[in-house]
Amino acid sequence: MTDLSVHSEAPQRVLLKLSGEVFGGGKIGLDPDVVREVAEQIAAAANNGVQIAIVVGGGNFFRGAELQQRGMDRTRADYMGMLGTVMNCLALQDFLEKEDIDTRVQTAITMGQVAEPYIPRRAMRHLEKGRVVIFGAGAGMPFFSTDTVSAQRALEIRCDMVLIAKNGVDGVYTADPKVDPTATKLDAVTFSEALAKNLRIVDAAAFSLCMDNDLPMRVFGMQGAGNITRALQGEKIGTLVSA
Repeated sequence: MTDLSVHSEAPQRVLLKLSGEVFGGGKIGLDPDVVREVAEQIAAAANNGVQIAIVVGGGNFFRGAELQQRGMDRTRADYMGMLGTVMNCLALQDFLEKEDIDTRVQTAITMGQVAEPYIPRRAMRHLEKGRVVIFGAGAGMPFFSTDTVSAQRALEIRCDMVLIAKNGVDGVYTADPKVDPTATKLDAVTFSEALAKNLRIVDAAAFSLCMDNDLPMRVFGMQGAGNITRALQGEKIGTLVSA
Protein backbone atom coordinates (compact mmCIF):
# COMPACT_ATOMS: atom_id res chain seq x y z
CA MET A 1 0.00 0.00 0.00
CA THR A 2 1.24 3.47 -0.86
CA ASP A 3 2.56 5.67 1.96
CA LEU A 4 -0.04 8.39 2.59
CA SER A 5 1.65 10.07 5.54
CA VAL A 6 2.05 13.28 3.54
CA HIS A 7 -1.53 14.21 4.48
CA SER A 8 -1.43 13.04 8.11
CA GLU A 9 -1.11 16.51 9.65
CA ALA A 10 -4.26 18.14 10.97
CA PRO A 11 -6.01 20.09 8.19
CA GLN A 12 -6.71 23.75 8.87
CA ARG A 13 -9.60 24.31 6.44
CA VAL A 14 -11.91 21.40 5.69
CA LEU A 15 -15.19 20.73 3.98
CA LEU A 16 -17.53 18.37 5.82
CA LYS A 17 -20.17 16.50 3.80
CA LEU A 18 -23.12 15.38 5.94
CA SER A 19 -25.86 13.00 4.87
CA GLY A 20 -29.35 14.47 4.86
CA GLU A 21 -30.80 11.12 5.90
CA VAL A 22 -28.96 11.43 9.21
CA PHE A 23 -30.72 14.71 9.95
CA GLY A 24 -34.03 12.89 9.77
CA GLY A 25 -32.96 10.21 12.23
CA GLY A 26 -33.85 7.60 9.63
CA LYS A 27 -37.27 9.12 8.91
CA ILE A 28 -38.76 11.77 6.64
CA GLY A 29 -38.35 15.21 8.16
CA LEU A 30 -35.96 16.67 10.72
CA ASP A 31 -34.92 15.29 14.13
CA PRO A 32 -33.84 18.29 16.25
CA ASP A 33 -31.98 16.06 18.73
CA VAL A 34 -29.79 14.67 15.95
CA VAL A 35 -29.06 18.11 14.50
CA ARG A 36 -28.23 19.46 17.96
CA GLU A 37 -25.74 16.65 18.58
CA VAL A 38 -24.07 17.20 15.20
CA ALA A 39 -23.86 20.95 15.87
CA GLU A 40 -22.23 20.35 19.26
CA GLN A 41 -19.51 18.23 17.64
CA ILE A 42 -18.87 20.81 14.91
CA ALA A 43 -18.74 23.58 17.50
CA ALA A 44 -16.06 21.74 19.50
CA ALA A 45 -13.74 21.68 16.47
CA ALA A 46 -14.57 25.26 15.47
CA ASN A 47 -13.66 26.42 18.96
CA ASN A 48 -10.26 24.76 18.47
CA GLY A 49 -9.54 26.90 15.43
CA VAL A 50 -10.47 24.59 12.54
CA GLN A 51 -11.97 26.47 9.57
CA ILE A 52 -15.11 24.53 8.67
CA ALA A 53 -17.31 24.58 5.59
CA ILE A 54 -20.25 22.18 5.31
CA VAL A 55 -22.43 20.66 2.60
CA VAL A 56 -25.60 18.91 3.75
CA GLY A 57 -27.68 16.56 1.63
CA GLY A 58 -31.46 16.71 1.48
CA GLY A 59 -32.39 13.04 1.43
CA ASN A 60 -34.48 13.32 4.58
CA PHE A 61 -36.91 15.47 2.56
CA PHE A 62 -36.51 14.74 -1.16
CA ARG A 63 -34.27 12.65 -3.42
CA GLY A 64 -34.54 13.72 -7.05
CA ALA A 65 -33.60 10.35 -8.57
CA GLU A 66 -36.20 8.53 -6.45
CA LEU A 67 -38.92 11.04 -7.25
CA GLN A 68 -38.10 10.57 -10.94
CA GLN A 69 -38.66 6.83 -10.59
CA ARG A 70 -42.16 7.62 -9.33
CA GLY A 71 -42.98 9.62 -12.44
CA MET A 72 -41.83 13.15 -11.62
CA ASP A 73 -39.71 15.19 -14.03
CA ARG A 74 -36.07 14.78 -12.92
CA THR A 75 -35.22 18.46 -13.28
CA ARG A 76 -38.11 19.58 -11.09
CA ALA A 77 -37.45 16.80 -8.59
CA ASP A 78 -33.80 17.86 -8.27
CA TYR A 79 -34.81 21.46 -7.58
CA MET A 80 -37.11 20.19 -4.81
CA GLY A 81 -34.12 18.30 -3.41
CA MET A 82 -32.05 21.49 -3.45
CA LEU A 83 -34.72 23.26 -1.39
CA GLY A 84 -34.63 20.35 1.05
CA THR A 85 -30.90 20.89 1.59
CA VAL A 86 -31.57 24.53 2.50
CA MET A 87 -34.01 23.48 5.21
CA ASN A 88 -31.28 21.28 6.68
CA CYS A 89 -28.76 24.13 6.42
CA LEU A 90 -31.01 26.52 8.33
CA ALA A 91 -31.61 23.94 11.04
CA LEU A 92 -27.89 23.31 11.45
CA GLN A 93 -27.20 27.06 11.49
CA ASP A 94 -29.74 27.51 14.27
CA PHE A 95 -28.18 24.85 16.49
CA LEU A 96 -24.62 26.04 15.76
CA GLU A 97 -25.55 29.56 16.81
CA LYS A 98 -27.07 28.13 20.00
CA GLU A 99 -23.50 26.88 20.61
CA ASP A 100 -22.23 30.47 20.10
CA ILE A 101 -20.67 29.63 16.72
CA ASP A 102 -21.06 32.45 14.20
CA THR A 103 -22.49 30.78 11.08
CA ARG A 104 -23.38 31.78 7.54
CA VAL A 105 -25.53 29.90 5.03
CA GLN A 106 -24.74 30.45 1.35
CA THR A 107 -27.03 29.07 -1.33
CA ALA A 108 -26.60 28.38 -5.03
CA ILE A 109 -30.23 29.43 -5.60
CA THR A 110 -30.82 33.04 -4.55
CA MET A 111 -33.08 33.34 -1.50
CA GLY A 112 -32.00 36.58 0.11
CA GLN A 113 -34.32 36.52 3.11
CA VAL A 114 -32.73 33.40 4.60
CA ALA A 115 -29.21 33.10 3.15
CA GLU A 116 -26.38 34.78 1.27
CA PRO A 117 -25.71 33.91 -2.36
CA TYR A 118 -22.77 31.57 -2.93
CA ILE A 119 -19.73 33.81 -3.39
CA PRO A 120 -16.44 31.91 -2.96
CA ARG A 121 -14.33 34.87 -1.85
CA ARG A 122 -16.93 35.87 0.72
CA ALA A 123 -17.07 32.29 1.99
CA MET A 124 -13.29 32.28 2.39
CA ARG A 125 -13.42 35.56 4.28
CA HIS A 126 -16.03 34.14 6.67
CA LEU A 127 -13.80 31.13 7.31
CA GLU A 128 -10.79 33.37 7.97
CA LYS A 129 -12.89 35.20 10.57
CA GLY A 130 -13.71 31.93 12.33
CA ARG A 131 -17.25 31.54 11.04
CA VAL A 132 -18.70 28.22 9.93
CA VAL A 133 -20.08 28.37 6.37
CA ILE A 134 -22.86 26.01 5.26
CA PHE A 135 -23.50 25.61 1.53
CA GLY A 136 -27.10 24.91 0.49
CA ALA A 137 -29.12 24.27 -2.68
CA GLY A 138 -26.48 21.99 -4.17
CA ALA A 139 -24.87 23.38 -7.31
CA GLY A 140 -28.05 25.26 -8.23
CA MET A 141 -28.42 22.94 -11.22
CA PRO A 142 -30.16 19.57 -11.65
CA PHE A 143 -28.25 16.29 -12.13
CA PHE A 144 -25.44 17.27 -9.73
CA SER A 145 -25.20 15.36 -6.45
CA THR A 146 -24.18 16.90 -3.15
CA ASP A 147 -21.07 14.68 -3.27
CA THR A 148 -19.99 16.51 -6.43
CA VAL A 149 -20.87 19.88 -4.90
CA SER A 150 -18.74 19.02 -1.85
CA ALA A 151 -15.67 18.41 -4.00
CA GLN A 152 -16.27 21.49 -6.15
CA ARG A 153 -16.81 23.84 -3.19
CA ALA A 154 -13.79 22.41 -1.36
CA LEU A 155 -11.58 23.10 -4.37
CA GLU A 156 -12.95 26.57 -4.98
CA ILE A 157 -12.50 27.77 -1.39
CA ARG A 158 -9.12 26.01 -1.10
CA CYS A 159 -9.82 23.41 1.53
CA ASP A 160 -7.10 21.02 2.66
CA MET A 161 -9.40 18.02 2.74
CA VAL A 162 -12.95 16.76 2.15
CA LEU A 163 -14.49 14.82 5.03
CA ILE A 164 -17.24 12.40 3.98
CA ALA A 165 -19.42 11.45 6.96
CA LYS A 166 -21.15 8.14 6.28
CA ASN A 167 -24.23 6.70 7.92
CA GLY A 168 -23.96 3.04 8.97
CA VAL A 169 -20.38 2.41 7.81
CA ASP A 170 -17.10 3.56 9.41
CA GLY A 171 -14.85 3.83 6.37
CA VAL A 172 -13.99 2.28 3.02
CA TYR A 173 -14.06 -1.52 2.80
CA THR A 174 -12.73 -3.99 0.25
CA ALA A 175 -16.39 -4.81 -0.52
CA ASP A 176 -19.82 -3.88 0.80
CA PRO A 177 -19.67 -5.04 4.45
CA LYS A 178 -23.46 -5.32 4.55
CA VAL A 179 -23.32 -7.92 1.78
CA ASP A 180 -19.88 -9.55 2.09
CA PRO A 181 -18.95 -10.71 5.62
CA THR A 182 -15.30 -11.12 4.53
CA ALA A 183 -14.96 -7.40 3.65
CA THR A 184 -12.16 -5.66 5.53
CA LYS A 185 -11.78 -1.98 6.34
CA LEU A 186 -8.97 -0.02 4.71
CA ASP A 187 -7.08 2.58 6.77
CA ALA A 188 -5.75 4.21 3.59
CA VAL A 189 -6.17 3.79 -0.15
CA THR A 190 -5.03 5.73 -3.19
CA PHE A 191 -7.41 7.06 -5.81
CA SER A 192 -5.86 4.69 -8.36
CA GLU A 193 -6.34 1.67 -6.10
CA ALA A 194 -9.94 2.66 -5.40
CA LEU A 195 -10.61 2.86 -9.14
CA ALA A 196 -8.89 -0.46 -9.85
CA LYS A 197 -10.88 -2.22 -7.12
CA ASN A 198 -14.14 -0.45 -8.09
CA LEU A 199 -14.62 0.89 -4.55
CA ARG A 200 -17.72 3.08 -4.60
CA ILE A 201 -16.75 5.83 -2.16
CA VAL A 202 -18.55 8.86 -3.61
CA ASP A 203 -20.12 9.40 -7.00
CA ALA A 204 -17.88 9.33 -10.06
CA ALA A 205 -17.86 13.09 -10.68
CA ALA A 206 -16.85 13.90 -7.09
CA PHE A 207 -14.19 11.19 -7.11
CA SER A 208 -12.76 12.50 -10.39
CA LEU A 209 -12.60 16.09 -9.11
CA CYS A 210 -10.69 15.03 -5.99
CA MET A 211 -8.35 12.70 -7.89
CA ASP A 212 -7.56 15.17 -10.69
CA ASN A 213 -6.82 17.98 -8.23
CA ASP A 214 -5.01 15.92 -5.57
CA LEU A 215 -7.60 16.79 -2.93
CA PRO A 216 -7.51 14.12 -0.20
CA MET A 217 -10.70 12.85 1.37
CA ARG A 218 -11.35 11.08 4.63
CA VAL A 219 -14.35 8.76 4.82
CA PHE A 220 -15.61 8.04 8.33
CA GLY A 221 -18.70 6.93 10.20
CA MET A 222 -20.92 9.49 11.90
CA GLN A 223 -21.88 6.96 14.54
CA GLY A 224 -19.61 6.96 17.58
CA ALA A 225 -19.14 9.57 20.28
CA GLY A 226 -17.24 12.59 18.98
CA ASN A 227 -16.41 11.14 15.56
CA ILE A 228 -17.27 14.35 13.71
CA THR A 229 -15.08 16.41 16.05
CA ARG A 230 -12.23 13.91 15.71
CA ALA A 231 -12.39 13.96 11.91
CA LEU A 232 -12.56 17.76 11.77
CA GLN A 233 -9.49 18.01 14.00
CA GLY A 234 -7.48 15.72 11.75
CA GLU A 235 -7.50 12.46 13.70
CA LYS A 236 -6.82 9.32 11.68
CA ILE A 237 -10.25 7.74 11.82
CA GLY A 238 -12.06 6.01 8.97
CA THR A 239 -10.21 5.77 5.66
CA LEU A 240 -7.90 8.28 4.01
CA VAL A 241 -8.20 8.43 0.22
CA SER A 242 -5.33 10.26 -1.42
CA ALA A 243 -3.00 10.41 -4.40
